[in-house]
Amino acid sequence: MAVEPFSPRAPYACDPAKSRGRLYPEAPSPTRNAFRRDCDRIIHSTAFRRLAHKTQVFVFHEGDHFRTRLTHTLEVTQIARSLARALGLDEDLAEALALAHDLGHPPFGHAGERALDRCLKDVGGFDHNAQTLRMVTALERRYATFDGLNLTWETLEGIVKHNGPLTDREGRPVGRYLTRGLPHAIRVHAASQDLELWSLPSGEAQIAALADDIAYDAHDIDDGLRASMFAADDLAEVDLIGAILQEIHAAYGALDAARTAHEVVRRLITRLIEDVIAESAARLKAWAPREPADLRLAHETAVAFSAPMAATDRSIKSFLNLHMYRHARIGRIMGEAEGVIADLFTRYVAAPQDIPVEWGPHGEAGEDAARLRRIGDFIAGMTDRYALVEHARLFAVTPELRYEH
Repeated sequence: MAVEPFSPRAPYACDPAKSRGRLYPEAPSPTRNAFRRDCDRIIHSTAFRRLAHKTQVFVFHEGDHFRTRLTHTLEVTQIARSLARALGLDEDLAEALALAHDLGHPPFGHAGERALDRCLKDVGGFDHNAQTLRMVTALERRYATFDGLNLTWETLEGIVKHNGPLTDREGRPVGRYLTRGLPHAIRVHAASQDLELWSLPSGEAQIAALADDIAYDAHDIDDGLRASMFAADDLAEVDLIGAILQEIHAAYGALDAARTAHEVVRRLITRLIEDVIAESAARLKAWAPREPADLRLAHETAVAFSAPMAATDRSIKSFLNLHMYRHARIGRIMGEAEGVIADLFTRYVAAPQDIPVEWGPHGEAGEDAARLRRIGDFIAGMTDRYALVEHARLFAVTPELRYEH
């Protein structure tokens, strides 16, 4: 597909030289722009390193070739940079948002999130997006004069809003937060820094969200095939993938399963990326935005799939939900993983001496909200491996969390 070239920096791109700055003022780096500095701080954080041992779909010890949160994050980052380059948006900011987008995930993926949400229901629940903000603004403690990573306004805005606005102009929660309200961590931060929760995010944040979707679609298919949860022929029911399989067969005949899977994944990623570039370029050309604020105030996102590809994206997710995420093997293990998280939380509440001193109650009385949230912070930061080690230390029986083939 021929794509009309864009200037190195389009007028609607966020410019690091015009950043709204950091919550705690710092002298600029002589060698790196503000967004590149954010990338580097995220990469060097402890939360980023822990992603190597956090579940994407398969628990860490199931095999070296399955995705972890870290490998998924790196794949999202590569796609985000490709999209940003093609659309004239800032590559460093897109990279920073892709690198940070999963820092708040607890151990055992969405199973861990469900379990923590139930454990913390009386103090607002658990939200991994809010936990990411908390991680980079409070829980990382590396610098002498502030907590967190002191990232730029643009990076924090993109972390919080990459999936869209959180409130209306009057501050009332919308979307997924309409019923339960804004998570505690986001409300706390909003008191000290206005991230304009009512507007769309930057174009770079919109890119990070689409890059996440593309990576999920393609690489969960790869992992599902590798785990024999479905076969390549089963994917033929998804229109685009069926067409890709026909192309592969016409070009190469009968390939072995591993090569077929790779051909499907790489061609699917290409089609999805090309569609986003074409659709987004058309919107940007029609709208002619003159500054980043024009994208934040638009009636819809500028970075998007076309309508037919959005339908395909939904079909892929529906297929994966049926054949992978809700597979009996996955369900059994994730149920046991939820039990591990619930056990740990209950134990730490009842026996605060079992939690490391630095995560202890710090004088809070009883089981108040602050103490419960600190226990949630501690568990959310665990890797899969550490959670299982802690469970084995504290309980007589710990599940192995191994899939039965």
